Amino acid sequence: MTSPSSDLYPARITMYGAEWCIDCRRSKALLDARGVDYEYVDLEVEIDGADRAKAISGRTQIPVVVFPDGTHFTEPTDAELGAKLDEAVAA
Repeated sequence: MTSPSSDLYPARITMYGAEWCIDCRRSKALLDARGVDYEYVDLEVEIDGADRAKAISGRTQIPVVVFPDGTHFTEPTDAELGAKLDEAVAA
């Protein structure tokens, strides 16, 4: 089990999602298209995944995308996620 502190500041981008979620599939496709190295937490497989995602975002909506700097997005648009990825690359 992952600790809450490492969930908030993961070593690499972490996305919490589920295959049935359209927004999750869209965000996952964007990460894949950009060749991002990220961890995918499948909420249908990970027993505590939904609880972990809710602890991070305070919400039950998915996807939750968490960045190593401690920031996160819940249900990001492609533009929001893309801008954050661009910012991370520029840093």
